[in-house]
Amino acid sequence: MKFFRKYISPALYGLLVYFTVRLLHDTEHDEMFWKRDWGLNVLEMSCSVLVGYAGIYIFEWLFRFYDRRWPLQFNYRGVVRELIILVFANLVLVNLIFTPMAALTDDGLSWGDLADLTMIPTLYAIIYYGIARSSTWLKAYIANKVQLEKLTTDQLETELKFLKAQYHPHFLFNALNTIYFQMDEDVPAAKKSTELLSSLLRYQLYDQQQQVPIRQELEYLQNYIEFQKIRASNKLCLNVCFDTKLTDQSIYPLLLLPLVENAFKYAGGDYEINITAKITDGVFIFVVDNDVPAQIQAKDNYTGIGLENLKRRLQLLYPDKNKLVVNRHENRFIAEVELKF
Repeated sequence: MKFFRKYISPALYGLLVYFTVRLLHDTEHDEMFWKRDWGLNVLEMSCSVLVGYAGIYIFEWLFRFYDRRWPLQFNYRGVVRELIILVFANLVLVNLIFTPMAALTDDGLSWGDLADLTMIPTLYAIIYYGIARSSTWLKAYIANKVQLEKLTTDQLETELKFLKAQYHPHFLFNALNTIYFQMDEDVPAAKKSTELLSSLLRYQLYDQQQQVPIRQELEYLQNYIEFQKIRASNKLCLNVCFDTKLTDQSIYPLLLLPLVENAFKYAGGDYEINITAKITDGVFIFVVDNDVPAQIQAKDNYTGIGLENLKRRLQLLYPDKNKLVVNRHENRFIAEVELKF
């Protein structure tokens, strides 16, 4: 195959150009080239073979030049640039050999001959370029796509790590503040809170781009709720209901924390918090609703960095498979997340 491409195909290319030009010329002038002097025909075909070898050599040299100058950079401007250079080089070569040959044979050089000698070699040069460069452009296109995907992935990973980092300081501040006040009043309770905090932090060490069984996420939330109950008012009325069907389904860790965190942060009024998690037809539904205090009731809604982070994480981790609804109903704030497993 390599021998054919290097030694045979250039000759065939030159003869193809020649016979196409000859066909158009003979059709236009109602002639038949085989009735001409065969010595002249052999001379013209020999010149055409020479043009084929010279043309292919120039094309391949240009391709190597392109690859050194612009390695694996696919863009339409680059294609146009290469084509212009290739067509110009091809026209120079053709006019150096074919035009004098046409002028010195038959009835001389006419405008029709000049048009044929310009258009036909140009057309075949473009076709050859498309065939010869298709694999190179395909590799360049794939390389560019892979690079773009890598940059996008790196950007998303960086953003997820940033979002993860924003959870910890807020939670740690509240937790340490709770243990600090317990140390003065109830040392055993402070020790228990410290153990609970250590289990919560251990879970937070999970890579948030690796999924975990949902039972682990719900166990974490249970521990978090137990910890928050230590800090909560005695008036708190807490209802937690997790569907027993939620076991081994995969979910990203710490995804649900902002909703529970906000419920304890903003709970007021009658101090009622309801937390439910269930799965229906492969759709995971997590709902948190809580009473809000009077000063927040006067506002249309309330959001924080936790909800904004949750919204962004859902977009990154569950594109087109998530739904986050946050609204007010009288004196209650309701947040709901739906995920398609």
